[in-house]
Amino acid sequence: MKKKGAKLILLIMIFTLSLSFLAGVVSRAEGTDTSSANAGSAGRRVSDYNGKRVGVLAGTMNDTFVIKALPDAKLSYYNTVSDMIAALEADKVDSIAGDEPVFSMAASENDRLEILDESLQDYDLGAIFPKTQKGEKLLSEFNEFIAKLKASGELDKIYTKWKTGPEEKKTLPDYLNFPAPNGMITMATEGSYPPFDYFRGTEIVGLEVDLAARFCEAYGYGLMIDTMNFDGVLASAQTGKADFGLACITISEERKESVNFSIPYYNSSAVLMVLKDGAGSASALKPEFTQFSELSGKTVSMLTGAPFEELVKEKAPGVSSFTFFNSMPDMTQALKTKKTDAILMNNAVNQLALNRNPDLALFPQSLKDSAFGIAFAKGDRRRDEWQKAFDSIPKEEIEAAFRKWTGADESVKDLPAQDWPGAKGTVSVAVCDTLEPMSYIGKDNELRGFDLEIILMVAKKLDYRVEFTGMEFSAVLAAVQSGKADMGGGSIIISPERAEAVDFLEYYPASFQLVVRAVNSQNLTGNSFFDSIRESFIKTFIREDRWKLFLEGIITTLVITLLSMLFGTILGFFVFMLCRNGNPVANIITKICLWIVRGMPAVVLLMVLYFIVFGSVQISGIVVAVIGFTLTFGAAVIGLLNMGVGAIDNGQYEAAYALGYSNRRTFFKIILPQALRHILPAYKGEVVSLIKATAIVGYIAVQDLTKMGDLVRSRTYEAFFPLIAVTIIYFVLEWLVGLIISRISVDINPKRRRPEKILKGIKETGDGSLSPLSQLKSTEPHSRDFSHELGDI
Repeated sequence: MKKKGAKLILLIMIFTLSLSFLAGVVSRAEGTDTSSANAGSAGRRVSDYNGKRVGVLAGTMNDTFVIKALPDAKLSYYNTVSDMIAALEADKVDSIAGDEPVFSMAASENDRLEILDESLQDYDLGAIFPKTQKGEKLLSEFNEFIAKLKASGELDKIYTKWKTGPEEKKTLPDYLNFPAPNGMITMATEGSYPPFDYFRGTEIVGLEVDLAARFCEAYGYGLMIDTMNFDGVLASAQTGKADFGLACITISEERKESVNFSIPYYNSSAVLMVLKDGAGSASALKPEFTQFSELSGKTVSMLTGAPFEELVKEKAPGVSSFTFFNSMPDMTQALKTKKTDAILMNNAVNQLALNRNPDLALFPQSLKDSAFGIAFAKGDRRRDEWQKAFDSIPKEEIEAAFRKWTGADESVKDLPAQDWPGAKGTVSVAVCDTLEPMSYIGKDNELRGFDLEIILMVAKKLDYRVEFTGMEFSAVLAAVQSGKADMGGGSIIISPERAEAVDFLEYYPASFQLVVRAVNSQNLTGNSFFDSIRESFIKTFIREDRWKLFLEGIITTLVITLLSMLFGTILGFFVFMLCRNGNPVANIITKICLWIVRGMPAVVLLMVLYFIVFGSVQISGIVVAVIGFTLTFGAAVIGLLNMGVGAIDNGQYEAAYALGYSNRRTFFKIILPQALRHILPAYKGEVVSLIKATAIVGYIAVQDLTKMGDLVRSRTYEAFFPLIAVTIIYFVLEWLVGLIISRISVDINPKRRRPEKILKGIKETGDGSLSPLSQLKSTEPHSRDFSHELGDI
């Protein structure tokens, strides 16, 4: 019971942490101010993203279009549009490339997104057919059908309906009840690409589904639809698993070598979608307070030792109190938890805080403007030399460095190597080591930051080597004045008082700013965290009865898992029995098969089975998944049996043989019950791994739990809530299956069997003692090695 209670507590903790994570996600979405964001990225061009990170959908032609237009772009590949949007919002990529109609619908659902006016490339979309006699016939009929729709203008009406029409008008012919005098045909599609193909509740709809249904109705076919990952659509048509494919597929000469394309049914364009200017930052979020007068009676916080109370009171005399914190993270956490109402820092530190905390916003009025400076001793002639060199650096490089160090992407925050000769010698620079992002100790315990990069830029031009020394902020100017350091940096804002003590090189505009909580109209009227969770829950599960999708996914996952576990156990046990006594033929065949199964990634194994081994057979993806996972699970069972049986002492065999037991009876009556005690814990782990491994079956047109989560995300554009829901469901499934196996392991434990059952058939000897078979009560494992029989299986 204690173990059960601990597992329940663990599940509750996971759920609680998930909700906490979602709080940040939801607040980020709510912080969007659509009125200000509509200004968008006006003026940005496609060429601005050359050298940037661009996300593309795996298997599409969009990577080709991106490389052609942006040869220096860094590509990242994703399986769904919702995955790409999540990556864009999480700053994993700078833009994403895709089809204009798909992105238009996504942008209409998410006010933080917009499409650049300039397209990457125009192209045609077509249906694909296998290069078979049946495929050629269907191709001819489909081309005739599309030509008639174009001539009548009906094709444009269908497109307008699915892209901009009201939801109640987006209906399909009743293709499930077509008479089908010419038989059934199967269409492969993705199912997560609105408006072309997507799930509305449990029904798959969209422009392409509409076209397919109308085609089948016109030519007397019944229609079946298989949904799968985009890569699978092409493979299904190529191998004949599907009679045709419609999935927003770009017509290309290379693809024509593998499949036949219909005449174009739609002309589209590849575009870049980006976050609107400032989306997720202060410019796109509405601050809780916008006027100094609104701070009356509020609390303002700053770092310990910062003497800015009077500066705040000059602008906001009604501030009731000031509090002080030792670090910026402590201040931001206090602000988010309403322990304070505003925090004060300079613009660089604030920008980093805003990028890391999308539920905060910038107070729109600055307290005071100034500039950041690098300090030199009074009268030091090097100051003019360094200022002149700094002024020659392009402003674009300075701005790029500022965005780098104040951004949320930690992977790019490295200083350039000092790979120049340093002919003019080495300068010592004192910097504060605690003021991120200007100067701080980062990864590998090394000093880094925006100030240090600026200093290195200038040093490279002048051919100086630089030696940085970290210290408290208050000691930096003293080190420069006393000659302990040649220069000083680290978020130093130039003031008249400081300029009396040292000379400054000005390198970036500075200002004292306030940061406050970000809100929208719903927050201001009382929208709570739990209201936001409720809204996401309704969108994910209740609206359009999407809970049915998850239920279908759970059933599919359980069916695949349980059948694979059952058949895999039977297969593994049967093969083990064949090899147990050293059958050379069985051992060689088993060794080869296990080498193939264990050496092949599960997703590759499934695709080989589906598209190659069973390529010419009309077989369900679920059946193929069960076959594939039966093979992998059976391989694991063989290894577990080899380990468990090998742990039983040889003396138990000898005792059984001495009493006349056959080899087979010895194994099933004596050896196997004891071996199971060693096997079941590892067997439980294999079952849990099997449940998680089933998440890849979407590649072969199986709608399991993970695939259903992807479909819901593609419909709702909720980047995270469906993922968290799927995660929790997997945890529950794993716990339930593990509980069942744990119960079985208790029931078959040899130590729990009654003595009379163990000693059944054993007679006492003449002196009243038990026969030698009593030796079999020993269950202590020693070492039974089957390597001589199974080789290195």
